Amino acid sequence: MKKKPNLALVGATGLVGTTMLKVLEERDFPFENLYLMASAKSAGKTVTFKGENYIVEELTEHSFDKPIDIALFSAGGATSEKYAPIAASKGVTVVDNSSAWRMDPKVPLVVPEVNPQDIQWNQGIIANPNCSTIQAVLPLKPLHDKYKIKRVIYSTYQAVSGSGAKGIEDLKQGLAGNDIMKAYSHPIAGNCLPHIDSFLENGYTKEEMKMVNETMKILGDDSIRITATTVRVPIFDCHSESINVELEKPFELEEVKELLASFPGCVVLDDPANNVYPLARQAAGKDEVFVGRIRRDFSVENGLNLWVVADNIRKGAATNAVQIAELLIK
Repeated sequence: MKKKPNLALVGATGLVGTTMLKVLEERDFPFENLYLMASAKSAGKTVTFKGENYIVEELTEHSFDKPIDIALFSAGGATSEKYAPIAASKGVTVVDNSSAWRMDPKVPLVVPEVNPQDIQWNQGIIANPNCSTIQAVLPLKPLHDKYKIKRVIYSTYQAVSGSGAKGIEDLKQGLAGNDIMKAYSHPIAGNCLPHIDSFLENGYTKEEMKMVNETMKILGDDSIRITATTVRVPIFDCHSESINVELEKPFELEEVKELLASFPGCVVLDDPANNVYPLARQAAGKDEVFVGRIRRDFSVENGLNLWVVADNIRKGAATNAVQIAELLIK
């Protein structure tokens, strides 16, 4: 790919799209031309980026007739299903943030710190994993490489920003005493909802099965046994996760802490004596994944507990996609 690519951003006016622009600016991503695209509803809006004004154009089947090298998609599954193949057929490499392509065997599912090599076999579309999976696989990767993971139990505490603007509005209104339910089937203020995405026949939600299936695909090992319970909680930003891991090989706790602290993108905050552990408020606006409460699970041989927190809109979506694009231009 040439030094400075022509870049398109699909879904430029949404919560993740606007964060992608922010991340592109912060990381000084090199580009020749930038095209911002969105639905007809947002077309015509002006967006200021790096001191220049850009007019948002309507996404159509002809949007990729112009020379575009990389397109970052953040416009929902139906849009990606329709337009990502069109873009790819025109020679564009799509980095897609929806769930549309994640489990397609022909599409790499990439977290740059974990499996950057998978980018090489893309056929025009690369999938950005689910936000709750991205932050989980960062600490799991070095553990799997060194001790081999047998089993994982996920319990998540996920922010309303994961539901976009509607989720944020539900919580804002709820905290003001007005229980609206635009994003959820129940009021979110003062509640924990064990219900993210729709329920499947097996009793799990789509979100839970995403974590199960995506973890195996990213780590490249479908022998790992995984179960998940995902819960929406009344905070605005950052997902928190309790991760229980059963390893095949014995470990020393200090060794585990050093291993996690030295892994790219991971920050260990683990000093319970001084009340130091990862918190959503600290992780907000940051790109790292914070890991703490690292302790043995004495109920099982080689068991380990972790508490993992990250900004779901940044590392869980926008930043991860931009990091993939950075790998593409390398």
